[in-house]
Amino acid sequence: MEGKVIVITSGKGGVGKTTATSSIGAALALEGKRVAIVDMDIGLRNLDVVMGLENRIVFNIVDVVHGKCKISQAAIRDRRIKNLFLIPASQSDNKDVLTTAGVERVAEQLKKEFDYIIMDSPAGIEKGFENSIVGADEAIVVCTPDVSAVRDADRVIGILYSKSLNPKLLVNRIEPARVERGEMLSHEDVLEVLSIDLAGLVPMDEQVLISSNTGTPLVLQNESKAGQAFKRIARRLNGEADLPIQAPELKTSLWGKIGRTFGLKK
Repeated sequence: MEGKVIVITSGKGGVGKTTATSSIGAALALEGKRVAIVDMDIGLRNLDVVMGLENRIVFNIVDVVHGKCKISQAAIRDRRIKNLFLIPASQSDNKDVLTTAGVERVAEQLKKEFDYIIMDSPAGIEKGFENSIVGADEAIVVCTPDVSAVRDADRVIGILYSKSLNPKLLVNRIEPARVERGEMLSHEDVLEVLSIDLAGLVPMDEQVLISSNTGTPLVLQNESKAGQAFKRIARRLNGEADLPIQAPELKTSLWGKIGRTFGLKK
């Protein structure tokens, strides 16, 4: 049985796409699947740092596509999670160095060696995006609850539909307190605008920054609410389609609940 290529993309940069990619890939590996995460952000390269693997890079995805090395030579095994591998991007090339035909060919090869291939697409809709989606079986669009991110996500979703992909939405960095105060769109607002199926809802979590800076997988931190959300997303992708999507909730004290019930203000 061949593996599945899932592209993680966004219209806007800075929405947490790289964290989503590494976390979903790690969570699928924890489910016992053999997973390759491929960094397609040629010229920048961030996944290796987020995963704590930056000191072990020898070859990259450009080398694989150009036939300079085998997949096994470029794939770096994670030290903490069995069956999790990273194929890094090249920092010294630009996005034009790859062709869609070359990437599609490698994607087919990867599907023979891994259960899931998670492609981390660069933000936007240029060449890097085209290369990232060419071999994809599924697509997840990461979006934060702000107007500019939603607008850009809408553009990306339209392109994915035109490529015969049926994308799902991941709403990231939700802050229930700000939603309640009217300072942030709710996930319902985002869904109403974008009108696509929901992959999951991820709360704002300070553990994300700690995880990125230390190269520690977010899904291994039991105290991380975002990590737990990514685990549930991975389980749904792995066949548990009926697993309920949990909306981040506003935590209030007992007095806060009483005040809300009776309309009291401080």
